[in-house]
Amino acid sequence: MNPSAAPVEASPSAMSNRQILQAMSGLMAGMFVAILAGTVVSNALPRIIADLGASQSSYTWVVTAELLAMTATVPLWGKLSDLYNQKLLLQLSLGLFVVGSLLAGFSHDVGLLIFSRVAQGVGAGGLTALAQVVMAAIIPPRRLGRYAGIFGAVFAVGTVAGPLIGGVLVDTSWLGWRWCFFIGVPFALLAIALLQRTLHLPTVRREAKIDYLGAFLIVAGVCALLIWVTLAGNEFDWASWQTAALTGGGVLLLVLAVLVEAKVAEPVIPLGIFRNRTVTLTTVASLFVGVAMFGGTVFLSQYFQVSLGKSPTIAGLMSLPMILGLLLSSTVAGQIISSTGRWKVYLVAGGVTMTVGLGLLSTIGADTPFGLLSLYMAIMGIGVGMLMQNLVLAAQNDVPAAELGAATSVLSFFRSMGGTIGTSVLGAILANRVASEMTKSLQGAKAAGGGGQAGHGGVPDMSALPAPMRDIVKHAYGVATAELFLVATPFAALALIAVLFIKEKPLKTTSGMERLSEEAGDGTLPRVEAGT
Repeated sequence: MNPSAAPVEASPSAMSNRQILQAMSGLMAGMFVAILAGTVVSNALPRIIADLGASQSSYTWVVTAELLAMTATVPLWGKLSDLYNQKLLLQLSLGLFVVGSLLAGFSHDVGLLIFSRVAQGVGAGGLTALAQVVMAAIIPPRRLGRYAGIFGAVFAVGTVAGPLIGGVLVDTSWLGWRWCFFIGVPFALLAIALLQRTLHLPTVRREAKIDYLGAFLIVAGVCALLIWVTLAGNEFDWASWQTAALTGGGVLLLVLAVLVEAKVAEPVIPLGIFRNRTVTLTTVASLFVGVAMFGGTVFLSQYFQVSLGKSPTIAGLMSLPMILGLLLSSTVAGQIISSTGRWKVYLVAGGVTMTVGLGLLSTIGADTPFGLLSLYMAIMGIGVGMLMQNLVLAAQNDVPAAELGAATSVLSFFRSMGGTIGTSVLGAILANRVASEMTKSLQGAKAAGGGGQAGHGGVPDMSALPAPMRDIVKHAYGVATAELFLVATPFAALALIAVLFIKEKPLKTTSGMERLSEEAGDGTLPRVEAGT
């Protein structure tokens, strides 16, 4: 041992299952809030956009704004978690989430709604990065699979309950879509209280220098590129001066960010972490999973309501097969991984299953039987359940405890970025394909009115359309949605290829806190004090 090393005042021992479950209660409540915020709005969006008189591009922006803010801020939260008290950061992110939810609920135009989604996204970025960092800190990788299954269950419940709650709220005249945003506030406040009572972590005390310049360059560069993929092909042509300005500026900012991150003492994203093969490959796989999963599924609710003509409540029920598949696979795979210590086979199986599921979903249309649609969704859900959380497990198992926050946030960052890119690009594809299909169907027909809104990029109000026009719109959205899954399928295949090259390593049997204490005792870290 290095005799000059600072003393370790608190050497955390392994926590019992009961202690871990108590500590996880606040984390699970916080994650439930983040999941609920995204899913409760999904079935309400067609009604929200119609009420606010907004367009299909606004529909995409309401989804993309939260993803963009979450993507851009995840690395910052991850870095802060390596420097400051993680419980306080979690509570701060929940507070930002509450502010964003209240602003969204009181929005009277789409501009304020999109701004409020940005505030929600910043808070969700903290929850996304920090919850997984804290789990790794208190649970050894060998036992993490079992508890990751619990998180999978919370994810599934939130994802199932969200659309159902959102559908009921929208269909209830004396409540309405604004309560889709208000309903998450009490859960967020409960999570803050539970975290204060149950979560106790050691706090690393050391000289900290925040890389403000690197953080600004990363956020600005990522935002420029994401704004480009969102607006190109809609607000301006793909080949235009706006494209040149946004892509050139974004790439330049990111190049400068790399130069800054290579030189500063405390980089937001330590570039050396990518020398680790497991981190690099899981990062690449997470990026493609984000494109395939978020991009392929975010428009399913619109397909249920517009193409299949279902109510928001029924649309929420129709997503159950996908969520039940995810719940089953994540829980079972987590238990088996904890028992056997083998994890790569589930990553490979998840990649194969997700690719097959997306390929099958690319065959749907306005007349697809629900039984067949349910089977396709369940297959995709099973694949996502085996793949998503276990990518994080593989990376966390292969990095030093001091880099857990950075590694976790990098994976979350690239998965969110993939989701944002997928949502933006596939949203543009959807709008263009719907317009072209409707134009093709209307050629030679004497149809005046009723279709003008959809033809100009709006989300149609199906109840206001005459029967012949409804059939045309249903067909157009069915064809366009199938094309989204067809485009998403190759990205799932690329995630599978990345997973195949990951080398399986034995899961560690000590938690992040224990490893951090050991590293501090060896002089690799300064002072570790008991935290509250």
